[in-house]
Amino acid sequence: MSQSEEQPNVVVNDRRRIDPETGEVRPAAEQDAPAPASDETTPAEEGGRHAAPEVEVGGPGAVESDPAAELKAQLDERTADLQRLTAEYANYRKRVERDRELVVSTAKANVAGELLGVLDDIERAGAHGDLTGAFKAVADKLVNALGGTGLEPFGHEGEDFDPSVHEAVQHGTSPDVSGPTVTAVLRRGYRFGERVLRPALVAVTDYEPAADAPAEPQQQD
Repeated sequence: MSQSEEQPNVVVNDRRRIDPETGEVRPAAEQDAPAPASDETTPAEEGGRHAAPEVEVGGPGAVESDPAAELKAQLDERTADLQRLTAEYANYRKRVERDRELVVSTAKANVAGELLGVLDDIERAGAHGDLTGAFKAVADKLVNALGGTGLEPFGHEGEDFDPSVHEAVQHGTSPDVSGPTVTAVLRRGYRFGERVLRPALVAVTDYEPAADAPAEPQQQD
């Protein structure tokens, strides 16, 4: 390094409270003396110099909240919650009512099923002419009461055979029918609403064309 090059000025600030030469305590003004200003600016200072001005809360640049809008948002939220609870309660009531009706219907069907044998005896007694007097009055009340609960008899002569409600115990053929037909009812069937409590025992006749009669022989003169 040549002697013509200038040496940088180095400034050292001694912030020690006790002077190392005299051993005395230095005055506070001398301790807190600011360092000489430098022409160079650090990146942090440069960034702070060009930083955006801070906006005070509630100052001219602050965004004020709208109390009416906040109140409306809370009201809409509470209204949606109320509507949801109302719908859930309505569905709960429908489900409870449906379950209650199912329990009642099942109980009625079970009671009616236990009395089907009694209804068979009443029907046979009526067919033999034994259903008279006070016995007939009681039988009619019982039949009407069970019919009022939803019990319905089925199985009649002349109706089409339906394997879902009829149980065929006899079978025959005839040209007088167009298809499988109930020609005799051996035991009445019963249903309760859409539930079949007992199928009807029937005799079924299928269609069969009549056999051709043999031709008569011609007489010779």
